[in-house]
Amino acid sequence: MILYLHGFRSSPLSMKARLSGERMAQLGRSGEFLCPQLPASPKQAMELAFGLVAGLPAEALSIVGSSLGGYYATWMAEKLGCRAVLLNPAVVPMLDLDQHVGVSTAYHSDQPFEFKREYIEELRALAVPQISKPERYFLLACTGDEVLDYRDMVAHYAGAKQKVVQGSDHAISEYPDYLDEVLEFCGISAETR
Repeated sequence: MILYLHGFRSSPLSMKARLSGERMAQLGRSGEFLCPQLPASPKQAMELAFGLVAGLPAEALSIVGSSLGGYYATWMAEKLGCRAVLLNPAVVPMLDLDQHVGVSTAYHSDQPFEFKREYIEELRALAVPQISKPERYFLLACTGDEVLDYRDMVAHYAGAKQKVVQGSDHAISEYPDYLDEVLEFCGISAETR
């Protein structure tokens, strides 16, 4: 099972989420792909995510997280003991997101999106100062990320499998080039049934 966690103000309609789901469908495994719309509250987002995978053994679960979803995926992987793929993950989102407190809109709709001041503390509660088992993690980081510094990612996930892409951007525009490698790390063979 793959649980895909999207980033801040994003949704299951993001390019990487859609492509991941489509690829799983091509492989005949769409029933093994979950990508929920996460609430703005980090606490509620994690309650939802945990509820979706409750009862799954760690070896049967991989979490793919993009940006803020990567921060969430790291916390969940530490709690559950499963694998995680991190796509340009946020390492210290409390600092970056403080400026986003207030109401804006989601990226893929006109839905109002409110990020409240108390969510900063909820994020702080999910901090993982150091990953415990680097072999369970795969970091995909882009040097051209215009939102987050890839060097923070590389340092935070030291010892993990890492692919540092020269250039690109926060969205990882070339994500299709890496998708099968992401799925392979999650235990999903790129061979169709």
